[in-house]
Amino acid sequence: MYTQTWDKYLPVIRILLKRAITEDQILQLNTSDFQKAATVRKIGHKFTIGFRNGKSDNIVGLPDIAKNLSSVLLYDPAVKELLRQNAYTISFDAKCQLTLRKIAVQSPEAAMPVFETSHTE
Repeated sequence: MYTQTWDKYLPVIRILLKRAITEDQILQLNTSDFQKAATVRKIGHKFTIGFRNGKSDNIVGLPDIAKNLSSVLLYDPAVKELLRQNAYTISFDAKCQLTLRKIAVQSPEAAMPVFETSHTE
């Protein structure tokens, strides 16, 4: 339902994902694009999708608009590679603003506590 709309914005989203590596990015989307695609007149959706290791974290239970965005992003090879290399959250608010944020992922080694032992003789 929203796939064509997200396809329209994909080239810009791709650029903003690259820029989001250094700072958060906000893209103001055209509300009428989403109203045309919606089955109801008022969309008002808000969602956040997390991406790690080239996969979406929490797509179950999200509205179709979020699922369609995830599908479009994961289908594009360049975006999929960015999502594989970096972890992101992508949020959409009721004002049709898309916020792209790179999140720091703690490596498994860093998460493990380091125990120091001391030997006294």
